[in-house]
Amino acid sequence: MLDIGCGGGKNVLNLKRQFDVTGVDLSAAMLAQAMELNPECTFVQGDMRTCRLGRAFDAVLMDDAISHMKCRTDFVAAFRTAHAHLNPGGILVVTPDVTTETFQQNKTSTTPATRDGVDVVFIENVYDPDPTDEQYETTILYLIREHGRLRIETDHWTMGVFSLDTWRRVLRDTGFEVHEGRYNAGDDEYTTFACVKTG
Repeated sequence: MLDIGCGGGKNVLNLKRQFDVTGVDLSAAMLAQAMELNPECTFVQGDMRTCRLGRAFDAVLMDDAISHMKCRTDFVAAFRTAHAHLNPGGILVVTPDVTTETFQQNKTSTTPATRDGVDVVFIENVYDPDPTDEQYETTILYLIREHGRLRIETDHWTMGVFSLDTWRRVLRDTGFEVHEGRYNAGDDEYTTFACVKTG
């Protein structure tokens, strides 16, 4: 299995129990974390829009990183990368974080976590300054307490948001047979695409 946009390797940690996993990510820092967490797996630095590993896989996973494709050209290129790395009959699994149908303006969510004596609260806000385009902004505030001392970090990204029909059309045009299902995570409902490489 190929995990495109593997980040710090959290999905690889679970997937490696049943699959031989290779991870690709653009960030060297993320790959270093992924390798530390999963030393028995293979990781390659690459851009999901352009990377070509010269080998094919039975399955490809594209998780949160697909949301960083903030224009239609990049969005299409990422799926072409997935298609290029699949054997015929191979499966791409991809889930949009949001679509134009599910986007909620100014939505804020809070997630606490504790590990090795460090307490972290993740506060995420999404906002679309121009609903006529295919982009929105994500801002994350990290409240990090180590031994009771507070440190605050932030991230801010421009992300892509596309309609479900755009997802379906781009995946079909790339050469996939598209299947989809829905699942609920708390109050949020997601559409997951399971796409078969035809030919």
